[in-house]
Amino acid sequence: MQSLKSRVLYHVVKYQLAKLAQRNLPLPDYRLAREAAALRMFRMPAGVSVEAAEVGACPGEWLRPERAQGQGVILYLHGGAYTGGSCITHRAAAARLALAARRSVFNLAYRLAPEHPFPAALDDALVAYHGLRVAHTGAPIALAGDSAGGGLALAVAVRLREQGAESPAALALMSPWTDLALTHETHTSKAAVDPYFPTSERLRLAARHYAGSADLTHPLVSPHYAELHALAPALIHVGEREALLDDSLRLAQRLQAQGSSVSVKVFPGMWHVWQMLGGWMPEADASLQELGAFLALRLG
Repeated sequence: MQSLKSRVLYHVVKYQLAKLAQRNLPLPDYRLAREAAALRMFRMPAGVSVEAAEVGACPGEWLRPERAQGQGVILYLHGGAYTGGSCITHRAAAARLALAARRSVFNLAYRLAPEHPFPAALDDALVAYHGLRVAHTGAPIALAGDSAGGGLALAVAVRLREQGAESPAALALMSPWTDLALTHETHTSKAAVDPYFPTSERLRLAARHYAGSADLTHPLVSPHYAELHALAPALIHVGEREALLDDSLRLAQRLQAQGSSVSVKVFPGMWHVWQMLGGWMPEADASLQELGAFLALRLG
C-alpha cells in the first residue's frame, strides 16, 4: 500500500515543478534553480563523505560510506534530460545508494547539452569508466543512473561491448530514458499524472539538444534501438505515474528477448525518479535499498 507521506509528497513535487515551469527560466537559470531546490529538498544521509575528484580527467565527486566493503566501486550517472542535473542535484540519492551498496560511488559531472551534444556525455562516461578500471585494477565496476543517466549507463554498456572492453558488473537503472524519439505510448498516456513531464515539450527539446546532428534513433543516443545482447545483469526500477514507464518496460522486454539478465519492478503510485526523496518517504528508501543490495551482490 502506498504510504501517506508519498501521497502528500507527490502533490508537493507536482506543484513545485509546475511553479518552476511557469517561470520559463533560461536554461542556465533553470539549472541553478534545480540545484537550489535540491539543497533544500533532498536530505544527505549521515555516514557518507563527499570528496571532489577527477577520474580520467573527468570531474565529479567521490561519495564514500564509512563502512564500505570490498573493492568494487560504482559509477553514477545523474539524470536531467542531458541538459541539466549535476553532482549537487543527485548527491543525496547517490549517497544513499552508496550506503545501501556499501561501496564508494563516483558521481560523474559529465558535460551537458546543448553546449556539448552527443557524444560528449557518452565520451565522458566512457573515460571515467576506463579511469576507474585503471585506478582500481582488478576490481569490479558497476554502473548506476537515473532518467537520462540511466539511458547513458545503458549506452556505456553497449559501447563497451562493441569495443570488446571488460563489461561492468551490473546495471542499476532508475526510470531510464531510452527512447529519445518518444515513440512509446506512455510518453503521452501518462503525461497527465507525471510531475516532471506533463507534456512532451521538454523531452522533445532536450532530445534534440542532446542528439545534435545525430539521429534520435541512433542506438547510442536512444539505446532502445541498440542490440542488447551480452550485457551486464540489470535491475530496473520505475514508477507507475511516469511518462517514461514504457521506456523501462520495453527495455526489460528487449533485454530478456536478447538473452541479457534483467529484472524490472514497477512501484505503484510512484513518479519519475522518486528515489530523490530518500529519507522522506519509505518507497524511496525501499527502492534504494533494493538497488544497493543488487549492486553489492554483483560487486562481490
